[in-house]
Amino acid sequence: MPDRQASSSASAKKTLPDAQTVTEVRHWTDRLFSFRVTRPRSLRFRSGEFVMIGLLDDNGKPLLRAYSIASPAWDDELEFYSIKVPDGPLTSRLQHIRPGDQIILRPKPVGTLVHDALLPGRRIWFFATGTGIAPFASLLRDPQTYEDYDEVILTHTCRELGELEYGRRLIEDIRQNELLEELIGKGFADKLRYYPTTTREESPKMGRITDLMRSGEAFEDLGVAPLSPETDRAMVCGNLAFNLELKDMLEGYGLEEGANSDPKTYVVEKAFLD
Repeated sequence: MPDRQASSSASAKKTLPDAQTVTEVRHWTDRLFSFRVTRPRSLRFRSGEFVMIGLLDDNGKPLLRAYSIASPAWDDELEFYSIKVPDGPLTSRLQHIRPGDQIILRPKPVGTLVHDALLPGRRIWFFATGTGIAPFASLLRDPQTYEDYDEVILTHTCRELGELEYGRRLIEDIRQNELLEELIGKGFADKLRYYPTTTREESPKMGRITDLMRSGEAFEDLGVAPLSPETDRAMVCGNLAFNLELKDMLEGYGLEEGANSDPKTYVVEKAFLD
């Protein structure tokens, strides 16, 4: 079996199509990492969208996967958050990238987790599991999120505490971000609520967010009423089972699935799954 790191480095040294340079890599756990790359001058995207990124395979052919952009639309660079799959065709290589390496980035952003796909509301919920937090990392740093809603709630469910660290640091940075305060105004962070839970390792809040919603515990903890189509909007991104379960739950609350061409009260990311 070829050495994955050597293979990745070899790919990075080639002249890649649509190449962008890696500027930063951070490994959060032995299963999760994030990285930042240069942003093409021509790239315009809406916070919450995804693009195709990748590397060359052993035969010199592009190996691409859909990745949500975790940085906001105003950022000079692009950030991505990824799981490491030991035998994954792409992530087994991608996890070894280092600053100075190159990746392929196809600058054609698309996606459903955008403000344009939702009708106006008072409160927005971002429901995420695992690396599904990535598009919300973009939206949570977008001024429009706080201009459009009186309250912003991020729920993030992971198996272990270490897997919540990316989200914890994200919220901490947002609340202390002077640039966002300048863009949005003082007090914007008071609108932001963060509700992390774990399902395996013991933490301050245990349980799947769907179970905590069914029991009413999540709403009691947050001091809010259950979702209502009159006030609440929602976005969902996680593994397939989670997406389908929450889709059924949201419709049970009376919310309707929207799209870019037909805005309604909730949306689910279909292209980005753990």
